Amino acid sequence: MTRPIRLGVLTPSSNTALEPLTSALAAAVPGCSAHFSRFTVTEIALSDRALGQFDDSKILTAAELLADAKVDVIAWSGTAAGWLGFDADRRLCERIHARTGIPATTAVLALNELMAIGGVTRLALVTPYTADVQQRIVENYARQGIAIVAERHLGICVNHDFALVEPATLRDLMRDVAADPGAPQAITTFCTNLRAAQMAEAVEADLGIPLLDTVSTTVWGALRAVGADPAQITGWGRLFGWR
Repeated sequence: MTRPIRLGVLTPSSNTALEPLTSALAAAVPGCSAHFSRFTVTEIALSDRALGQFDDSKILTAAELLADAKVDVIAWSGTAAGWLGFDADRRLCERIHARTGIPATTAVLALNELMAIGGVTRLALVTPYTADVQQRIVENYARQGIAIVAERHLGICVNHDFALVEPATLRDLMRDVAADPGAPQAITTFCTNLRAAQMAEAVEADLGIPLLDTVSTTVWGALRAVGADPAQITGWGRLFGWR
C-alpha cells in the first residue's frame, strides 16, 4: 500500500482559486492529498495595514492547525515575499519548522529554486497587482540576478477579486510578455489567487516557453520537501519535470 502523502497548505483567507487547483494537482500523485489552513489576507498593497497581514505570528498559528493533521510538509501558497523580500519566506520556513517540527516551503522559494534549476535569468511577470507592488517585485528579483524583461499587471488590490480575472485575460497578458524583445526564458503568473495553473500545457505549446505558475510551484516544492517525485504530475506544464 502506498504511504499517504499529506500536503499542508497555508492559504490567504479571501483566496478561492488555489484550493481547487492544489487539490487537483495533489490528486495526480497516488496517495496524496492537500489540507488547508487560512489566515486573514484581504488586500495586497504596501500600506502598513496590508503588510501587517503577513506578520509571522498569524501565519504560525495557522501552521500549528495544520500540524494537528500530521501533514508531511507545510507550504505557504502565497507570493508576499515578492514584495516583502525573499528572506521573509526563508525566515518563515525556519520558524514553522521550529514551531511544528514539520519541514516548510513556499510558492516563491520553490519558484526561485525552479529558475535556478532551469537557468532562468530573464523572466516575464504577470500579476493582478498594483504598479507599486509590481515594481517592488521587479526590484527584489533584480537583486537576485533575475531580470524582469517584460511585465503586465492589472492594478487590482482586493485579494478576492484576483480570482475573478478570466483565464482568457491572463492568456492575452502572457502572449504580450512572451512577444517582448527582451526574450523571456519563462513566464510566471505570480499570484496564488489566479486561475492560471491549468493553462500551462496549452500556453507552453502556444508560446514555446515554460509557465511557472505559483500555485504549481507551491505543489512542486512541497512534493520535493517530502521526497516525492513531482514528475508524477503530468498535463500541468514542464515545471513538474524539472529536477
